Amino acid sequence: MTTVLEILSDGLLAAVAGIGFGVISNPPRMALKYCGFIAAFGHMTRYCMINLGGIHIVPASLAGAFVVGLLAIICAKRVKCPPETFAFPALLPMIPGIYAYKTIQAFLLALTASGEEEFNHFLYICQSNGIVFFFVIIGMAAGVLIPIYIFKKISFSVTK
Repeated sequence: MTTVLEILSDGLLAAVAGIGFGVISNPPRMALKYCGFIAAFGHMTRYCMINLGGIHIVPASLAGAFVVGLLAIICAKRVKCPPETFAFPALLPMIPGIYAYKTIQAFLLALTASGEEEFNHFLYICQSNGIVFFFVIIGMAAGVLIPIYIFKKISFSVTK
């Protein structure tokens, strides 16, 4: 039961963040609930794949972004807004900020290292976290764009 609550709380927090990011991009008011809904399902997909399936964050983020892209197309037809209106605010809670933070932190510690061994250690941490962060962002961008291009006719005609 606690696993279900963890998944639901992850989705709820992602929905709040998705609505918050949606507000700053100024979509129609009706679109905000869809931003939260899509963010929740995308983030819960990634959460389940990482924590229950043991999958690395990069392919899990790709799959979560794919779910975001599919749901954005479905919701775009209902609200008559472009799918990007829902997809991009829903993706922002999935950005792995801890990897970016650790990359910058290790870079700064490498610059202030006193010896070669310490410098190499921090440089390794910087590269490791930076590569994961980079590929998660690339996977998220690809994951959200693939459904939009697969269903090109639907996604580019929803505002008509």
